[in-house]
Amino acid sequence: MASAALLSLGLGACDGSGNQDSSGRASSVSTFTGLPGRPAPVLAVKIDNVPSARPQTGLGKADIVYVEQVEAGQTRILAVFSSHTPAKAGPVRSARESDLELLRQFGEPDLAYSGVQSKLQPLLEAAPLHARPPEKVPSAYSRDNSRPAPHNLYVDTGRVLAVPPSASDAPDIGFRFGDMPKGGHPVAERTVRFPVGRYGFTWSQDEHRWLVSMDGQAARTTDGGRLGAATVVVQYVKVRPSRFHDRWGAVSPYTESVGSGTAFVLRDGKGYDVRWKRGSAQEGTEFTTASGDRMAFARGPVWVLFAAR
Repeated sequence: MASAALLSLGLGACDGSGNQDSSGRASSVSTFTGLPGRPAPVLAVKIDNVPSARPQTGLGKADIVYVEQVEAGQTRILAVFSSHTPAKAGPVRSARESDLELLRQFGEPDLAYSGVQSKLQPLLEAAPLHARPPEKVPSAYSRDNSRPAPHNLYVDTGRVLAVPPSASDAPDIGFRFGDMPKGGHPVAERTVRFPVGRYGFTWSQDEHRWLVSMDGQAARTTDGGRLGAATVVVQYVKVRPSRFHDRWGAVSPYTESVGSGTAFVLRDGKGYDVRWKRGSAQEGTEFTTASGDRMAFARGPVWVLFAAR
């Protein structure tokens, strides 16, 4: 049924990149989700994820949700928006060195964040992205006084995207979408553990997506209900100490998203052991099955969790 619906929308001939159909004409398919959608500017937002920051706002609109380790074994989220953009997103928190490497594949995206380690500031300013912290776009940020600081800062995405120069439109970052590959094995749920905190993904046949939980609690947003993903990627990477540390002296981890390794992909109630490869920061990431074919993701939002190998 899904394949027939996609064919009726003119998506069945898509080459998998979401850029062209078989005739070579530009297609109206998001390179981030595989769903109908024309190219639009990319906005990345650093979102807090400690318990006091939940439920978040706007996260359900993200095309891609990256989860990375930060100080003291905790995690933080980098949400990437393009196909759909919420009115507000947050709570917004600080950027990390790893973000610069990860975001390089998106061209010159907008990056909304609040605060950065002082010695990292020059690197961030020199990076090929549009830094949009409160100091540069004060009218785009506001605090919710019903929540404790610093977990109460929110960004007005429309005001950020309106600041010139414009961010790059969504490029091809290596994701491929299509029918479920052969192989794999049934998976009802999967837990991804970090030194502090865990993420759970439970397959819902009724909703046809993976329902997200955080630390054993259903993950919800203030504006969109239960969080979920069509595809979940557990990408095993090297996590090493960076040159930077927080105000209390805790060293910031650096997540290496360039390189190669193994990953585990969840889609349509099944799990697949795959390999990943990203040759440089300018390139996207290729995911391949044991047969060497490109791993096809399910169409919809993608969660990528960078787990230490």
